Amino acid sequence: MRSLFNNPLAIILLLIMAINATRGGGFRNPIEWIADMILLGPGLVIGISAHEFAHAKAADMLGDPTPRMQGRVTLNPFRHFDLIGLISLLLIGFGWGKPVQISPHNFKNVRRASFIVAIAGVAMNFVLAFLFFGFYLTVITVAYRSGFNPRLIGALDPVLFNIVWMNLALMIFNLLPVPPLDGFNIVTEIFDLRRRQFWYKLYNFGFPILMVLILLNVSGRIMTPALRAIVGFMNTVWGALLTPIFF
Repeated sequence: MRSLFNNPLAIILLLIMAINATRGGGFRNPIEWIADMILLGPGLVIGISAHEFAHAKAADMLGDPTPRMQGRVTLNPFRHFDLIGLISLLLIGFGWGKPVQISPHNFKNVRRASFIVAIAGVAMNFVLAFLFFGFYLTVITVAYRSGFNPRLIGALDPVLFNIVWMNLALMIFNLLPVPPLDGFNIVTEIFDLRRRQFWYKLYNFGFPILMVLILLNVSGRIMTPALRAIVGFMNTVWGALLTPIFF
C-alpha cells in the first residue's frame, strides 16, 4: 500500500473512481450517506482492526518483534487505520488499513511463517463473521420473542448484520490473488513465487491492476456471489445449532 502515492497510474484511477462515486449519487443525499456510514461504522472498525491485529499477533507469536515494537499487537483501531485509506473507503467504497510491517528474517521457517501471517487476517475476519452471525440471529430472535420495540429492532438489525457482512467482504476481497492483498501473499508462499522473475513485475504493478479490477467491477462480480454463498452456509449451520434452543 505504501507504493500508492509513488504510482501515478494508481492515483489517476483513484480520482476516476472518486468522480464516478459522486456522479453515481453517493453524495446527492448527504443525510442518507451519513446514515449508511453510521450503520457500516461498527463493522468497519471491528473488521479492519481485527484483521490487522491478527497479522501482527501471528508475526509476534512466530518470533518477529517488529509489529510489537510498532505498537500493532493491539485491537485499538487508531493503531490500524490509515487516514487516506479510511477517507477513500468512505468516499468511493475502496480503502485499506495501515499494513502491518514484518521482518521475515526473524522467522525460523520463513515460508511457513509468512503464509501463517498472510492468512491470519482473513481467518480472523471469517471467525468474527461466523460468531457475530450467531449472535445476530440470537439477539434478533430473542428481541422479537420478548416484544421489544420494533423500531429498536429495526435499528439494531442492520448494525449487527453489517458487522457480519463487512468481515466477510474484507475476507473475500483480501483473498483476491492480486498484490498487495493477502491472497497474493498466500499464493506466493504456497508456490514459492519469489523465485519467479514475473513475481517482481507483478508486485510492482499490483496496485494499478487492483484499481482496474475495481473500476471494471470485476472484484464486485466475484465478491457478491461469494458473500451470498457464505452467508447461506452460515445461516444453515447456525440454524441447525439454534433451532433446538428456540423452537
